[in-house]
Amino acid sequence: MTEKQRQGPASGAIASAQRILTLLVGIVETRLRLVVIELEEEKNHLFQLLLLTGLTLIFSAFGLMNLIALIIWGLEPEYRLLALAWITATLLKATRKELRTDRALLEEEEK
Repeated sequence: MTEKQRQGPASGAIASAQRILTLLVGIVETRLRLVVIELEEEKNHLFQLLLLTGLTLIFSAFGLMNLIALIIWGLEPEYRLLALAWITATLLKATRKELRTDRALLEEEEK
């Protein structure tokens, strides 16, 4: 189109509509970039959470092992084997109870 054909009463309305459309496209693009950044940050937060949870479980296990060692070490030598058997039986009983609970929950989900 030549410059003379663009002049007229509709040319201002068309230019305004083009500017509005350009602004809307820019706003949508900015919002999409913000969503992508937020998703990346949430992914990083989730990874950190999983990592810290894993480290917490590992250090809790080490702490429990050290506690058991201190309990056994603090007893008289003739009672150490009995204490070790008692602690082992207690931990195995708790583990079996948790396994029964987990099995019951899994069987309920299957039904």
